[in-house]
Amino acid sequence: MEAISKYYLEDGHLEGIDNYTSDSTEKGRIIYEVIRVIDRVPLFYEDHIKRLESSFRLMGKTFSYKYDKIKDYLVSLIEANNVECGNIKLTFDIESDTMKVFSIKHSYPSEDMYKNGVETILYHGERINPNAKVIDSNFRQKVTDEINKANAFEAILVNSNGFITEGSKSNIFMIKEDTLYTSPLEDVLPGVTRGRIILLAKSLGISFEEKKISFEQLENIDAIFISGTSPKILPISKVDKINFNVENKIMQKLIKSFDEEIKIYINKFR
Repeated sequence: MEAISKYYLEDGHLEGIDNYTSDSTEKGRIIYEVIRVIDRVPLFYEDHIKRLESSFRLMGKTFSYKYDKIKDYLVSLIEANNVECGNIKLTFDIESDTMKVFSIKHSYPSEDMYKNGVETILYHGERINPNAKVIDSNFRQKVTDEINKANAFEAILVNSNGFITEGSKSNIFMIKEDTLYTSPLEDVLPGVTRGRIILLAKSLGISFEEKKISFEQLENIDAIFISGTSPKILPISKVDKINFNVENKIMQKLIKSFDEEIKIYINKFR
C-alpha cells in the first residue's frame, strides 16, 4: 500500500488508513501531484495545484476544485498525521472522480550527494504525454530497472530525435559557460521546481534559454543538475561515462538562492 501514517483524505473526508484502497494501475487513469512538506508547510502548493489543473485539462476533465479547498485538505492531513517534513500525494481517478490525499514514503538526497553530485544514465525513451502528470507504471518500471541495474540515482530521457528531455522523475538543467539551458516546455513535465528555477535565474541575471540539446552534445556541457520536489537542485557528477563539474559557480549560486526562497515561502505561509 502506497499510503502511510494514520490518516488519509478521500474527497475531503478524513479516514483511517485501514480504509485506504490502492489506486488503479491502468495506464493514464490516475492524475497526481506530490508536494513536499517542510516545517509543516506544503511547499509551493499553489504551483502544484495549478499544474494539477493543467493535467485535468490535458486529460479532458473539468477541474472543479477551489485552490483554498485543496489547501485545507493539505493542512488537515498535515495536522492529523503530525507531518513535520515529508511528501504528500494527491491522486485523482478520472474514472471514479475520486480525489485522495495521503502521506507517502520519501527519500531525499544526502548532504554528500549535494556536495559531490550523483551518477545518472541515459535512457532512450519518452513519456507519451509529457506535459500531464499521470501514472504510467509500465514505463516507470522499465526505467527504474535500468537505473537499478546501473546503480544510478536517475535516468535522463532521450527522445526519438536524440534530444535530452527530462529525468524519469525530475527535470534536467545544463550549464555551458554563462548560460543555463533546459528542454523546451512542450517536451517535458512543467515541473514546479523547474519553473521556480527559471524565474530565479532571471532574477539573478543568469542567461537562460530553452533549447533542444542532443545527448551527443553532453561532452561540451560544463555542469548539469536535477530539479524536482524531493531533490530540489541536485548536482550531477556523471552521465554514463561523462564527468561534470559539481562546483560550477552558477549552479552553486542557484542552489543557495533556491534554499533561501524556500525559507521565505515558509515564513510567509505562517
